[in-house]
Amino acid sequence: MDAAVAASATLCVTEPLSTGIGGDCFLLYHEAATGKLHALNGSGRAPGRATPDTMRSYGMTTVPERGILSVTVPGAVDAWQTAVERFGTHDFGALLEPAIEYAEKGFAVTPVIAGGWRNHAGLFRLSADSAQSFLPHDKAPAAGSRHCFPDLARSLRLVAEQGKDAFYRGAIADEIIRFSDAQGGLLEYDDLASHRSEWVTPVSSDYRGLTICEVPPNSQGITALMTLGILGQAGFDSLQHLGPAHIHLVAEAFKLAQAEGARYIADPAFSEVPVQALLSEHFAQQQYARIDPDAALTWPASPGLAEHRDTVYLTVVDEDRNIVSFINSLYHPGGSGMVAGSTGILLQNRGACFVLDEQHDNCIAPGKRPLHTIIPAMAYREGKPVLSFGVMGGSYQPLGHAWVISNWLDFGMDLQEAIDAPRFHAENGTLFVERPVPQATRQELLRLGHRVVDADTPIGGAQMIYIDWMEGVLHGASDPRKDGCALGY
Repeated sequence: MDAAVAASATLCVTEPLSTGIGGDCFLLYHEAATGKLHALNGSGRAPGRATPDTMRSYGMTTVPERGILSVTVPGAVDAWQTAVERFGTHDFGALLEPAIEYAEKGFAVTPVIAGGWRNHAGLFRLSADSAQSFLPHDKAPAAGSRHCFPDLARSLRLVAEQGKDAFYRGAIADEIIRFSDAQGGLLEYDDLASHRSEWVTPVSSDYRGLTICEVPPNSQGITALMTLGILGQAGFDSLQHLGPAHIHLVAEAFKLAQAEGARYIADPAFSEVPVQALLSEHFAQQQYARIDPDAALTWPASPGLAEHRDTVYLTVVDEDRNIVSFINSLYHPGGSGMVAGSTGILLQNRGACFVLDEQHDNCIAPGKRPLHTIIPAMAYREGKPVLSFGVMGGSYQPLGHAWVISNWLDFGMDLQEAIDAPRFHAENGTLFVERPVPQATRQELLRLGHRVVDADTPIGGAQMIYIDWMEGVLHGASDPRKDGCALGY
């Protein structure tokens, strides 16, 4: 846990568009001493003044994707300290020192980060504070340049010295609220002061002899499990990898699972989520029966259950086989685009995950957590953890989980091959495919009724660690689509 938090804090400086201390955190932790899997929900809540009527009074028909009205309470700092106090061995403040050093002295901007920064430079002109932090000389830093975040360094140092209270009740909280008020935002001091992370019970389902574990709602982890549940009804022996029948099957399974997730995933403190029914074998069979091998489902797919009332992932395994699957995010690249005044903290835009329909379970409400895209995962075989993994990429993450697991188990790939394999994503009625997907496959998918479009950028990213208990060896794999790597010592 120490390593995971230290790494996450550092990435909040060096991958500043994907993650930050103004974002949220979810994690799974396998405790070697007890054999128990723990889940921590570190997602923030909507401000106390956030209601559909309030949003409409601002002229909004949806929660905006960017700007101050998209901001929810940042949950990451509370989650980090909560996790370290329970499972760490180091002082929490000491774990932030590498991040502070990079923020103060600077870090080399990599080509991947520079590209994303350049593409979203306009976002940081939403406020003078954002431009000051992210656009030196009024432009994004170039690859190979050194960039510093002095204001963020001061905030990190305050948290290191005073703990999470500095963020949620102290000087940082005061400046976040001052900035929010100046921008016409909804955050109030009590929204920050009352925030707490929550230890929750993981949810799981079986796939080909593995028990796949996810964080429960308000996380979309159950969408990954539903996708795998549907795929578990199919036979893969006759399928050609990346052939049209293969992609069609996986895309249709995901579309059906996504429809259920969009309907039911919400904050369980506000509405009951029918997790047991959604993950049942009987429902998976019903959903599989809805897939027509000769025609794509129309979009949006309708839910099948009866009515019922840019991200950073990392994983660490230590010598004792404690395991953490850990994800921290601002949501969209650059989050809200709003740096909170002199704090240097880029605030997330998780409020964009809410809807304004009062009849929907995921409707915005005071103190409510939105449907959340970030989903760390872990897999067990016969009671032992064998795989810790995550796939970045917003709404792609559940499909990404199913894709890499199926590549590994159904097609016999090793971890790196399972991650490297070309990808596709079904979203908003379109099937986005990476360039290596064969042209013949694309043509047949078009005939089946899919709207096939080239993905503008690589789809998602992933990291995985496999624990080989018999050999006493760890296998690591990291996605070439991102800057990550696998390290052992």
